[in-house]
Amino acid sequence: KMMKANLHGVFTVISTPFASDDSIDHDVLKKEIDWLIDTKVDGFVLAMVSEVLRLAAHERRELAQSVIASANGRVPLVTSVGAESTKIATQLAKWAEEDGAAAVMASPPSAFAPLSSEIANYYISIIESVSIPVIVQDASNYVGHPLEISLYVDLIDKYGEERLQFKPEAKPVAPRLQQLKDASNARARVFEGQGGADLMDTYPIGIVGTMPGAEIPWGLVALWKALESGDMKRAAEIHAPIAKMVSYQTTLDSYVAVEKYLLVKQGIFTSTRQRGPVSFILDKTVTDVIDAAYAELEGIVKR
Repeated sequence: KMMKANLHGVFTVISTPFASDDSIDHDVLKKEIDWLIDTKVDGFVLAMVSEVLRLAAHERRELAQSVIASANGRVPLVTSVGAESTKIATQLAKWAEEDGAAAVMASPPSAFAPLSSEIANYYISIIESVSIPVIVQDASNYVGHPLEISLYVDLIDKYGEERLQFKPEAKPVAPRLQQLKDASNARARVFEGQGGADLMDTYPIGIVGTMPGAEIPWGLVALWKALESGDMKRAAEIHAPIAKMVSYQTTLDSYVAVEKYLLVKQGIFTSTRQRGPVSFILDKTVTDVIDAAYAELEGIVKR
């Protein structure tokens, strides 16, 4: 069993490498994990950008087990268990706890907007199926529909802020975070989730960490360090090129495409392969902007 992990800091969302037959490439995955740990991230997440919605339930477990084995206790893993039905979500949550995940994260169903009483029951079922923390993810910037702030507060009231944490991504992020903070009397433990784009606005309101993609972990670690040390000038400098990159990552597929492009550029991935059908293909006009922002970020972080 995993030690009780302190969920705090930069929790990188793993990018899933695929072989030419679309199976999970475990060798490349191990390389990614070692590289991410070298960049000093605080933990891992399997989530939307890991393409979990394009994996079968047993593959989601296989991916999580592979990450846990490769991480080998060096950093904790938060596993996404969000699904289109409560039955699948609770099964994934139980597997995650059995396999040694530190926490689970659940987005609501993505294909439809459940009734509010149904969505409350969905989260209660997930929480009650495990004893590890559950992070409620509002992924409505990509899929699904925004969750009600009152749901968050009801769940904290019932289960407490250790057991129940949040990744609120509905737009506008900062004002909604402020509403959540006010409604919960600042009890909500929140992770920022926009690839670091909203960190300058959300950090001052109060967050416990960030869950960016895996493409520029060294940049996010440097940004988080600057924020934690109160060096807002350096934080703003690092943030500018990151925000530029994220502005091209507006959909799930565009996020994954940019991420895999940069992982290949850095020699971590051998292929940018995504599971199709995809909704977005990178072209040179975008990669030119990404390359320029990447070079700018590298220059700032290194000095």
